[in-house]
Amino acid sequence: MGKVAIVTDSSAYIPKDLVKNLNITVVPLVVIWGNETLEDGLDILPEQFYNRLKTAKEMPTTSQVSVPNMHKAFSGLLDQGYEVLGIFLSSKLSGTMQSASQGRDELTSGKDKITLVDSNTTAMAMGFHVMAAAKAADQGASVSECKKIAEDSQKNSGIYFVVDTLEFLHRGGRIGGARRFIGSALNIKPILTVRDGKVEAAGSVRTKAKAVKHIVELVHDQCKGKNNVHLATLHANAEQEARELLKTAGQGLNVVESVLSEVSPAIGTHTGPGTVGLAYMHSM
Repeated sequence: MGKVAIVTDSSAYIPKDLVKNLNITVVPLVVIWGNETLEDGLDILPEQFYNRLKTAKEMPTTSQVSVPNMHKAFSGLLDQGYEVLGIFLSSKLSGTMQSASQGRDELTSGKDKITLVDSNTTAMAMGFHVMAAAKAADQGASVSECKKIAEDSQKNSGIYFVVDTLEFLHRGGRIGGARRFIGSALNIKPILTVRDGKVEAAGSVRTKAKAVKHIVELVHDQCKGKNNVHLATLHANAEQEARELLKTAGQGLNVVESVLSEVSPAIGTHTGPGTVGLAYMHSM
């Protein structure tokens, strides 16, 4: 049985210690800021990004993982004798899956050793799929077995989040079914989720505190009575709020793993600072 390597993109923003321990390869999305082209998590880190965003006159945009970076990641792992499973953010939110396909197609050999999965989500909702596949690979699972684990994980995972403003999502064209909240009263806080690969509305309340509380309730509805619950908070320059959310969310659930994750610059470009959320995965 050959070795299997797992590749994902930086939108998952799996904490660096977990990336290292699980031998995950991360290819960066791109943040474009004026004349600068910055690789997500490499050339610009979350703290730098959100500090710069506070005073920026020109707003950043993003781009999918480049085809050359995909090609480099795949060919490097093939040279080391790996078969590769790539798990990437929703194709309805980014062209990264397309870049992965192109990067694979440009290989002179070994194309059949590259398998791709559309996670239909992003952030740590995808991160949990990636980590589950990586843990299986470490135990000697085949590519097809790891692929099944990643795909099955989609059925048992999700993400809810609240943004301080919908302006960033609206400007980036990634607002999906939450569009109806545009123009609502300023104190409306929409609760958002990723459903069928798109950002959709999951409700709305009057304050952020109530929105965060409702996120916990939504996750509890999904995870109550389930085994092997994995939780991850995500935050855009709101670490203390995320820590408190993670502590509260774990109460009353069979939590086996808790992860504090930041929102990467590439995702933060579209959600804006102050975003907090909760991702989960459980077994059947």
